[in-house]
Amino acid sequence: MPVGVILAFLAYASFSVADALIKITGPQMSVFEIAFFTTSFSIVPAMLTKRNERWRDLYKLRHPWLVHLRCATAICGTACVMYAFTHIPFADVYAIGFLTPIMVTFLGVLVLKEHVAPHRWLLLIISFLGVVLVIRPGVRELQLGHLAILCSVFFGGITTIVLRYVAPRERRVSLVGLQVMYSGLINGLLMLPFFVVPTLEQLAVFLGIGLLGGTGGLLLIAAVKRTPANMVAPVQYSQLIWAIVFGAAFFGEYPDYIAIIGMVIVLAAGLANVMTERLKIVWKPRLFFFRTGL
Repeated sequence: MPVGVILAFLAYASFSVADALIKITGPQMSVFEIAFFTTSFSIVPAMLTKRNERWRDLYKLRHPWLVHLRCATAICGTACVMYAFTHIPFADVYAIGFLTPIMVTFLGVLVLKEHVAPHRWLLLIISFLGVVLVIRPGVRELQLGHLAILCSVFFGGITTIVLRYVAPRERRVSLVGLQVMYSGLINGLLMLPFFVVPTLEQLAVFLGIGLLGGTGGLLLIAAVKRTPANMVAPVQYSQLIWAIVFGAAFFGEYPDYIAIIGMVIVLAAGLANVMTERLKIVWKPRLFFFRTGL
């Protein structure tokens, strides 16, 4: 097995453990407070690694409005995902979150004038039908968390499309550093009305989430440097397996057979989709700023 694929498995396992820790925090804290602490801690692994760029070049931007837009959509998407993780079943979050490629594909055609083969549209439609089986609107009671993760799909699509355009033209230190700075500032202000002083145990959990997310991001960067993206990207769907395992083991969440069939459809269609993707930047944005293909 290629080294990059192994690193990708470790990266997405790290993300899944971090997501489980977010769910453990529960709804007793606002998503803004959770995002403030976890994003702040997630910068630590990056600061401990060697970089060829200087932090003082943070604001030397070629496309400032697009970079700022990406920061805004990423922050909004993160808040939505964190709310979903703390309010609805683990597997539901991942299954709906994997609709992001549909949004990315649609925006890529609309904004970047990308060509999408007919078979990829078919696979995306099949993936959508799989998600419908998981959540079954009208049959299962939908919660605000389901709406939140759907909103994150929209924000994630915009974030990825902007990144596809600016990534070859902007410094990585700008794309990483500005998002961390804005996330700390915005989440820090929004958490004040609902601020709860975290216990030492909660701070330890936040530190773990941040370190796992940051380390996972670095592993993902290392993976794509060693192995073609079309081999690394499918590994992301291993998170559906982690969702079922963690949901059952720690949260008493047992998807029924219809939901499992839906997740298998999402998994199969998603794998077929990314394995036929020829674009170099294929990452779907997730909770941490490192998860955007930098």
